Amino acid sequence: MRRRPSRERGVGTLAMRPLDPFEDAELVHAWVTHPKSAFWLLQGAKLHDIEREYMAVAASEHHDAFVGLHDGEPAFLMERYDPRHIELVGLYEPEPGDVGMHFLVAPTDRPVHGFTRAVLSTVMEHLFADPRTHRVVVEPDVTNTAVHRLNEEVGFVPEREIEKPEKRALLSFCTRESYEAAVVRHAVAARPTAVSGART
Repeated sequence: MRRRPSRERGVGTLAMRPLDPFEDAELVHAWVTHPKSAFWLLQGAKLHDIEREYMAVAASEHHDAFVGLHDGEPAFLMERYDPRHIELVGLYEPEPGDVGMHFLVAPTDRPVHGFTRAVLSTVMEHLFADPRTHRVVVEPDVTNTAVHRLNEEVGFVPEREIEKPEKRALLSFCTRESYEAAVVRHAVAARPTAVSGART
């Protein structure tokens, strides 16, 4: 089922649809093997590896994937998972309503200012649209400082570093309340500054 599209100032319309492991494999393969996507740890993956990976995701009760659309065209990837069963088993104590998430913006040579934040906001809206979701959990590489800053902008709070088989990660959490507070802060910061003497 498609989520209702969202529109961010100056960015365009963003939406998501379920990933098709056959129809979308070639597209996703190009994204995750690009040098700019090194933190996805799939640089050497072949097309059939990606097909198998997302066939397994589609078959899983605890993992699903979505292709994000920018004005109707594929532009980002999101994975949602249940941390009680995959990715973080034994690495932290999950709470009811925890949902794990990964996202990737398609590499481009012509980045749009504010686009990645708009994508992350769309992802968070999608996750919190499910009333069962209380807290979003992420575990980016500790060296990925750009995504740490971005995560904090939408309300994530770092807790601690953890050792995963493939990386050292920064375990971070974003509750529904902290996300909503971040949305308000962003809206206030984005308001035009009133000019003295101007009519409003």
